[in-house]
Amino acid sequence: ISLRSPLEAAAAGLGMVHQHFRLVESFTVAENVLLGFGRKAAMKTLTDAAAIVSAKSSEIGLPVDPHKLVANLSIAERQRAEIIKVMLLGARILVMDEPTAVLTDEEARTLLSFAQRLSRQGHAVVLITHKFREVAAFCDRVTIMRHGETVLEGARVANVTEAEVARLMVGDALTVAGRPLSRPGDVCLSVERLSARATAHGQSLNDLGFELHVGEILGIAGVGGNGQEELVACLLGLDRAGAGAIVLDGQDISTAKPDQRREAGLRVIPSDRFDSGLIRELSIADNLALTTVASGSFGGPFLLSRRAMREKAAEAIDAFDIRGATPERPASLLSGGNAQKVLLARELDHGLKVLIAHSPSRGLDMKAAEFVRSAIRRAVEAGAACLLISEDLQEVMSLSHRVAVMNRGRIAGCRQTGDVTPEWIGGLLAGHA
Repeated sequence: ISLRSPLEAAAAGLGMVHQHFRLVESFTVAENVLLGFGRKAAMKTLTDAAAIVSAKSSEIGLPVDPHKLVANLSIAERQRAEIIKVMLLGARILVMDEPTAVLTDEEARTLLSFAQRLSRQGHAVVLITHKFREVAAFCDRVTIMRHGETVLEGARVANVTEAEVARLMVGDALTVAGRPLSRPGDVCLSVERLSARATAHGQSLNDLGFELHVGEILGIAGVGGNGQEELVACLLGLDRAGAGAIVLDGQDISTAKPDQRREAGLRVIPSDRFDSGLIRELSIADNLALTTVASGSFGGPFLLSRRAMREKAAEAIDAFDIRGATPERPASLLSGGNAQKVLLARELDHGLKVLIAHSPSRGLDMKAAEFVRSAIRRAVEAGAACLLISEDLQEVMSLSHRVAVMNRGRIAGCRQTGDVTPEWIGGLLAGHA
């Protein structure tokens, strides 16, 4: 079968429950369902839609109020609404992408029990998850993918061990390990019992803690959506933690503003270089000056020295090998690798104490990725420290002195890189504390 559009997939009986819900928040549940139905005869009015949603909700055992605005629904209720919507569209094969990522344990059990019942009634359910305990408890067969390739296909769950799954998930990522830290320096960043609310489709932080030493790279591995975005936001002061403390170089910065944290030496390579790092419309010179212009580095407060900004940018272009670029070149015209080099030039500038590197080589070719990693190593060898947060296990293993695993908003375990085994890290990635 060849499917050329979502409409053809739906007509063929394929339904998708996305990890990030496809519902209009300002509409009610019934309105969302009606939107998906178009002009089908069975559902011409909101009254029809509400009645049909209620009937389907009772039939499959997933209660949801059809008259309620999606914006006012809990995460679990939104998921039920999405499931009801695709079921009403005639789905016989239901694909669920990380459906329990933001659910409580009880909500997850309810959802997976529903999926199991559905399969017993003749439907097919494809559960995409990194949690092996869910696979073991609710699935019949398992397929494992790594880096876009299938490494185990359709094996009976009863015939697969947890250790085997861990090895297959990790693969050869552990063959290249970072060098051990011969003598750790002083603690430069301490995070103590940090808790914070979840962002949209995210994961709350739960009593999270770790220490980072001068001259060290601490790698935090984990499947995306386990609190990484929330951790970075709390560390930078973009979101306020509900509890806990963040101590930078002996100073409690838990209530400090983002610019104060930066002034204290905390810098970041964000996960999205354009969304959170650079302003596309501004030149390289302007982007490099963004974080220092307030300090008077280029004159001011009302008149800036464009000449000084261009000279600084020219130095960065040369030092970071930003090929084919000029100080006045807009960031929007840079390749991903060159854009990341501009970020590095800005964030690794004087005053750096701790660098938060969030997926620093994502989307880069091999040469650009190695340049970025080498720059991080040099900064750390010069006396800084780096908190590396990445879903790329090979990147974490090759750069880090220690490796921690983040799962469901907490640090599930931490080891020296040389002591990491496939069973240990694979088990923690899969949700086994």
